[in-house]
Amino acid sequence: MKKTLLTAVLSVLSLAPAVAEDWGTVTGQVIVSGAVPAPELLHKKDAAIKDKDVCAAADTYKDDLVINPENKGLANVFVYLAKAPKTIHPDLKTPEKQTVIFDQKGCVFIPHALVVRAGQTVEVISGDAVAHNTHTYPLKNTATNVLIAPNTAEGKGQKIECKTAESLPLKVTCDFHPWMAAYWMVADHPYVAVTDKDGKFTIPGLPAGEHEFRVWHEKVGYINRKYTVKVKAGDNAQKPIEVSGDGLKKGSLK
Repeated sequence: MKKTLLTAVLSVLSLAPAVAEDWGTVTGQVIVSGAVPAPELLHKKDAAIKDKDVCAAADTYKDDLVINPENKGLANVFVYLAKAPKTIHPDLKTPEKQTVIFDQKGCVFIPHALVVRAGQTVEVISGDAVAHNTHTYPLKNTATNVLIAPNTAEGKGQKIECKTAESLPLKVTCDFHPWMAAYWMVADHPYVAVTDKDGKFTIPGLPAGEHEFRVWHEKVGYINRKYTVKVKAGDNAQKPIEVSGDGLKKGSLK
């Protein structure tokens, strides 16, 4: 009788749902303190550069330092966990899409800062009427250098596999147009974000507890190598992360 009762109890327990984790969302903003560097002109319309009818169809500004002058928000900052946590939200274990799109328009990469999940494929397309090439400089993945034909539509682009997580964002260039540059952050977990045009970022589905993020921008490298956040269930709005405008302009926070 006791054995039968014990078996029944164990059977019920095995069917019961696991205790739910507490999950939180971290939101924040990266802003520039002090003087805000003015946008720098890369080349004027009709400048005497390669493929000028496409690349110099309009005045083009550098995209390595994009700041919203109204709220001082800094775009294209990567905020990411250096290592995957022990627990990942069930809805985030698998990426929504197997392929992410990387484009070029007006001889500028779009997006300038791209998040890639290890195992995803980057499909490189082109909205330009001139040829490009995509040259990657990873630390751990296989470097690539592929030709991108003019007016390459989605679904017909060059496929680049990103199989391994990178410790830092990897640089991407076009050898045909040397001013073109972008960065990809390849991670083996979903807890990575890029700041938007207002310098804002959102990282959802984090397990409750203390997490150590890295905050990185191409002009200065680490803005904060140990950005610690205590996550509780629900929303976790953070104080703005400040970065020196003078430091960004000279390319060093030291």
